[in-house]
Amino acid sequence: MKKYLFLIIFFPFFAQAQEKLNVYFDFDKFNLNDEAVKKINTWIAEGKNYQVIKLYGFCDWKGTNSYNDTLALKRVNEVYNFLKESGIEVRKDIEIRGFGEDFEQSKNQSENRRVTIIFQEKKEVILGEKNKVLSKEPLKDKVKLAKKGDLIKLDNIYFFNNSAKIVPKSESVLYELLCIMEDNPKLIIEIQGHICCKLNDKDDPISAARAKTVYNYLIRNKIDRKRMTFKGYGVSRPIHPIPEKNALEEDENRRVEILIVEN
Repeated sequence: MKKYLFLIIFFPFFAQAQEKLNVYFDFDKFNLNDEAVKKINTWIAEGKNYQVIKLYGFCDWKGTNSYNDTLALKRVNEVYNFLKESGIEVRKDIEIRGFGEDFEQSKNQSENRRVTIIFQEKKEVILGEKNKVLSKEPLKDKVKLAKKGDLIKLDNIYFFNNSAKIVPKSESVLYELLCIMEDNPKLIIEIQGHICCKLNDKDDPISAARAKTVYNYLIRNKIDRKRMTFKGYGVSRPIHPIPEKNALEEDENRRVEILIVEN
């Protein structure tokens, strides 16, 4: 894959239309259940550059007003923390409100136990060497345009320190890759793991274990193993020379990529 050096400048352009996503909770609970987590991760996996501007919490009519007011805010706080951990931009002046049970309730009580996420899409462009405007492409578009032999970095894949266990905020990236594999049945990939910071240990097992974690996730979700391989490259293919100069260079060396074998 050819490499180009670009001067990257971001200009935010905010869509005027505001959209919303409703996340539902179990009775008398404020923690996110599996269905709610999946719904948020599916939304994140759409690949758009969202900015959350409002979070509203609601409860059903059961319980006292003061109890439901507190519960509604706890639900909002749970969603807020999940969004932040998932790397979603939350505006600094975000409007947060807990309505408790003081709103027009649905006859279906389960619809009243919710948090409404109000968001807008933040547009970004990248200026190239000759002021050519290039779109910041989501993963699905990168794969669609990729040719055999191209390498694509999986952005925002993070692991716990010195382990192959993926942190929760990276689950949406795995889900996005799963959707791409499902939508492109001819796609064959090699999943490549890389680490940082070590000068001599080119065969460190963690890089292979991290690549295998992604591989196993896809296998568990019924992607044919014949369409995938995985391999760890240790520190043999750094983007930046080792030892790295700063944490940013370490993060860029510590990565998971997919090699397009067939597309």
